[in-house]
Amino acid sequence: MNTPQNKQILLRQRPEGTLRESDFTLVTRPARELRDGECLARNLYFSLDAGFRKWMNAGADDNYLTAMELGAPVQSIVLGRIEASRHPDYPVGSLVLGRSSWEEFSVFDGSDFLQKLDHDGSFPLHEYVATLGPTGMTAYFGLMDIGRPRTGDTVLVSAAGGAVGSVVGQIARILGCRTIGITSSEDKCRWLVEELGYDAAINHRAPGGLAAGIREHLPDGFDIYFDNVGGPMLDQAVQHMKLGARVVLCGAIADYDQNDRESGVFHMWQFIVKRASAAGFMFSDYVERYPEAVQALSKWLAEGRLKTVVDIREGIEQTPKAFCDMLEGKSRGKCIVRL
Repeated sequence: MNTPQNKQILLRQRPEGTLRESDFTLVTRPARELRDGECLARNLYFSLDAGFRKWMNAGADDNYLTAMELGAPVQSIVLGRIEASRHPDYPVGSLVLGRSSWEEFSVFDGSDFLQKLDHDGSFPLHEYVATLGPTGMTAYFGLMDIGRPRTGDTVLVSAAGGAVGSVVGQIARILGCRTIGITSSEDKCRWLVEELGYDAAINHRAPGGLAAGIREHLPDGFDIYFDNVGGPMLDQAVQHMKLGARVVLCGAIADYDQNDRESGVFHMWQFIVKRASAAGFMFSDYVERYPEAVQALSKWLAEGRLKTVVDIREGIEQTPKAFCDMLEGKSRGKCIVRL
């Protein structure tokens, strides 16, 4: 196979506050030659995940990822098809899901969560970057393992109209919980209730804000808070925990635009007097248990009890705008780029 020309989206500069399309640039350059133990995938979909915004900041090194390099392709979860291979486990034609970059062609060596997909046509291929991919794994294991839901529990979900939140609320309903979503407009509130089956929804930008909405819809508090936002919203929420409440720390959208600090949570005394717990996690912690989640999620999808909501943008050139739109709440459900 001749070395293909590879379009890539690079991180042009460190974002200062709100992420902008001008922080990225599109280039075309040859894909590199394969070495032994590597394979080349033509990428078909990008999974746009808000958490990657954090690693665009300088000094964003942690025990999971290091800060993205300036002038390098932006990191992402991608789904692709192997077009050339020098790796025995990934023959030509294989569909794979792994962590790579915003680019048309990616070279893999089998690390970075690379998985070979068994796609039998039962679901659209994009499901494997949505409900049957990172989004679904995050929602399922966060709720089931950290939230530990019980029938009759009250579950509060922030960023409920986003990728993970839209799945979490539906799973909680399937399990017999009462679910309340937090979102950013009256239109999204109606959509959460009428389309996704939430019992109620709170517009945190309405007069009275989140506090008024919680007083109205959760007068006795919550058993589980699935937190995708962090910051002041998390601090407000923890003041309404029931005895023994569980807080699932999944994301911190409120802090991603902050390069040098993270928001504090001031009402920690509530965790003591409510005997409550909070724990963070990453979906990659559960790789060995993915089949468990896929089996459950596939069943609910096939039965029509679980809906996938996707916002699919076309073409690699649309990726920066799609990512910025997602962070600004302009998309619903899972935001995906199809190449």
